[in-house]
Amino acid sequence: MITWKPALLFAAGLLTVWWLPWPWLALLILIGLVALVSLGDLIATPSPAALTLSRSGAKVVRLGEDAVVDLLVHNPTPYAYKLRVRDAWVPSAGQAAYAETVELEPGATVTLPARLHPTRRGDRPAVRVTLRAYGPWSFAFKQVRHARADAMTPQWTLRVLPRFDSRRHLPEKLSKLRTVEGATAIRGRGQGTEFDALREYVVGDDVRSIDWRATARRNDVVVRTWRPERSRRVVCVLDSGRTSAVRVGDVPRLDHAIDAALLLAAVAEKAGDQVDLIVADERVRATVTRTAGRALLTRLVDALAPVHPATAETDFELIASEILRTERKRSLVVLFTALEPGALGEGLLPVLPRLAARHTVLVAAVHDPIIGELIETPPTDASAVYRRVAGLRAREDRSLVVRSLSRHGVRVLDAAADRFASEVTDVYLDLKATGRL
Repeated sequence: MITWKPALLFAAGLLTVWWLPWPWLALLILIGLVALVSLGDLIATPSPAALTLSRSGAKVVRLGEDAVVDLLVHNPTPYAYKLRVRDAWVPSAGQAAYAETVELEPGATVTLPARLHPTRRGDRPAVRVTLRAYGPWSFAFKQVRHARADAMTPQWTLRVLPRFDSRRHLPEKLSKLRTVEGATAIRGRGQGTEFDALREYVVGDDVRSIDWRATARRNDVVVRTWRPERSRRVVCVLDSGRTSAVRVGDVPRLDHAIDAALLLAAVAEKAGDQVDLIVADERVRATVTRTAGRALLTRLVDALAPVHPATAETDFELIASEILRTERKRSLVVLFTALEPGALGEGLLPVLPRLAARHTVLVAAVHDPIIGELIETPPTDASAVYRRVAGLRAREDRSLVVRSLSRHGVRVLDAAADRFASEVTDVYLDLKATGRL
């Protein structure tokens, strides 16, 4: 293959030979000279297929942060290379630069950093490394063919984890958790509590908390203290069906649910409760059960990173069956979904009685701000009137869904996106404080 330089040389020579006595003969000589130089340059160009490639660097990054993955090009041959290296990733990896020009001496290794700023969660793979070697005069080049380039490209996948912006609420929620545990210990025995410790009686303690056997042994009045019951089960169920793809505040509804589920899981783990995760639409996409070993949040973000909204309708019968099969004890089931009359009315309501009879159910949904904007917009013309009526109808449909769910003993949370994660965790803490988990 030739570059643009032979054409430039030919154009410059053409302006010169045109004024010679025998221009056509000079033109033939010029063509032969350019072809000879290009052929010689091509023969002198070493094949880039002899080079070896490898990678090092980041394998995991959080969405919104930068990552650097190094491409190492090693020259095991006795030839010097003048290279153009194109390192291509998928577009959503957010690669800053695609190609670089380097000179590689015999036995040397050059490191080319790929600076990535991913724009989507999930696995972002490297696609192909293309090597182009130029001759001594850059008149010709040799390039690795696609099949060979695919074989030479070192496999590397960057896993992009969820943002978890709600972690800024974690200190506040843990403080509330400590308050809940302390208040329960002072209040005394009640539903959702278990024995904590014995201590000496002080004025103001409930006499019903006196442990008479311990008092007889110690010759001093001793009372029992209680704490919120631990090892309860919290099941986070994420609806990844078609309604989860709706963007609320330029972020998919599923991402809001992931953020809220991570905050809830972090607080529940600190409270000593067990957290399970189910992501499903027409089939189960991911499951995480609380087992000893790796930290819970690490397992959750790994499982949630590659999950994306599906175009299918959610099978709530499948979700209910999965919960009832895996959760034998009474649990708090937090269902992150949308308050859509069609999806919930035909799918969730028929299976809800079975689910609510065995578990405490919380349906958590992100409030769509567009509905409020439609209602609050002054009706200045006919189009504005229709938009306002549409907003009122949507709000009434959501209210109807909430009333239908509440009749089955289900608690419903419909919160704005910026407060969604915080309010879901507040509901959990409230249930824990009142012993209703």
